[in-house]
Amino acid sequence: MTVKSNTNHRGQQLIELPQYNKGTAFTRQERIDNGLIGLIPYGEESLGRQVVRAYGAYLSKKSDLERHIYLRQLQDLNETLFYRLVMDYATEMIPIIYTPTVGDACMNFSEIYRKPRGLFISYPERAHLDQILANVAQKSVGIIVITDSEAILGIGDQGVGGMGIPIGKLSLYSALGGINPNVGLPVLLDVGTNNETLLRDPLYVGWQHDRIRGQQYDDFIDLVLTSIHKKWPEAVIQFEDFGPLNATRLLNKYKDKFCCFNDDIQGTAAVTVGSLIAAGNKVNRSLSDSKIVIVGAGSAGCGIARGCVNAMVANGTDRNEATRKIFLVDRNGLVHKESDGLRQYQLQFAKDTRELGDWKGGFELFDVVHNVQPEILIGVSGQSGLFTQELVEEMGRHTQYPCIFALSNPTVRSEATPLDLMRWTDGRALVATGSPFPDVYYGGRQYEIAQCNNAYAFPGIGLGLMAARATRVTEEMFTATARVIGESAGKRNRSGSSLLPPLGSIRDLSLEIAVAVANIAFEQEISGRTLTKSTEKVVEDEIWFPDYSQMNLQA
Repeated sequence: MTVKSNTNHRGQQLIELPQYNKGTAFTRQERIDNGLIGLIPYGEESLGRQVVRAYGAYLSKKSDLERHIYLRQLQDLNETLFYRLVMDYATEMIPIIYTPTVGDACMNFSEIYRKPRGLFISYPERAHLDQILANVAQKSVGIIVITDSEAILGIGDQGVGGMGIPIGKLSLYSALGGINPNVGLPVLLDVGTNNETLLRDPLYVGWQHDRIRGQQYDDFIDLVLTSIHKKWPEAVIQFEDFGPLNATRLLNKYKDKFCCFNDDIQGTAAVTVGSLIAAGNKVNRSLSDSKIVIVGAGSAGCGIARGCVNAMVANGTDRNEATRKIFLVDRNGLVHKESDGLRQYQLQFAKDTRELGDWKGGFELFDVVHNVQPEILIGVSGQSGLFTQELVEEMGRHTQYPCIFALSNPTVRSEATPLDLMRWTDGRALVATGSPFPDVYYGGRQYEIAQCNNAYAFPGIGLGLMAARATRVTEEMFTATARVIGESAGKRNRSGSSLLPPLGSIRDLSLEIAVAVANIAFEQEISGRTLTKSTEKVVEDEIWFPDYSQMNLQA
């Protein structure tokens, strides 16, 4: 495709715009028409040839962090090449762009900072918010990933370094969900940091101040979200890595005002429940027939609990009965009505100890597993090695196929390794993890280990919301997402196969999820558009693919 002659971008400026730059793929005529002769080597290459070169450069890097930095630099140079490379090598590169490597990138953000990407909204500059939003170069914004960086993965408060998370998430929205990168906006709310290392670091590029709290914080969040919605009223807002005091609270406050969701709570629940459905299909066991112990009673753990209840209810189980099947455990043991410091979102699952029947012993994790005899054990605790051999063997004594998900990130915080889980259950466990692990070889068999990665869920959810111009995000959408994931995974039901489809097939899965989400938006009459064609066609019309021939080079 020839660069259109009426574009305002020419010469060096054109090359420096990653959404327009084609590098050595500019044709001879494009070079003549747009002042590029002499600025690019003479040879003319295809996108495929560029991918070969870029992949070779990627392989030359010595560490995962160096590979992450290389990919980010490529994204800032040539977005089309970046996304085609990631799509061609998705299984290899998703862990580099996102978990677990993005955690290292966030911790080293100030040291590896090269070029600005996204929007930094700092509390000291709040009086200039209208100007900050006006400075965004995009003509339209369809999806926003926003964080205050207090609870980055399993590594906590990273201050301004948390911008790596929205950037990474939006990269996956485009690579795996087909959302045009030109409509995605990463947003970092710089409200200070309580990370003492950052507060003392002379290289730290954020606001070196203690985190604001209370009414100051709430007023700032409200100002930002209201202003964003006013400027881009159709944009989907995804909350990411907010702290435990704010994540559920902010979601509940704004979910009926804007089209917003929290991926740590609802996306995590969708992919976890989908994986549980797949595990049940593998051994002919319904989720509704399972007792579930969830270790980690924060917003993510409670989100998974609610997702399980919603899936059981959708399958015909009474809601109260579904709730009774779920047991939350925190650092103090079983969450019950007499537990100290219960938060609002935990109350639904807090047990009445008078109704526990013939309970033996105390309320520690081992006691819970011994008394409940669960079919499913899920860890979102952030405590490495919490699932001990004694605990797993106790669980395995009461169920033939123990389903054990060690979901804490990064890898060093995983509650157990897949190899240990297979050893301790004699190969009977159905295993998923939060970070990627290699295949396990045990008892002469090979077991693929599913990474219960939110990338299976949120790209399709975002695509469906955008396609339907949804005005709200509802729980039914996440239940539908889980069902699609579970059914898709169930097609790979061979012995030793992963509970989830390959990461490289997520684009196809995202399309299925997007159609299911959009259908619900239309059915619930929370769509901002009139349906004049099939939902499948509505979604397909939104999909972007990285190809120079499809680039819009108009200024």
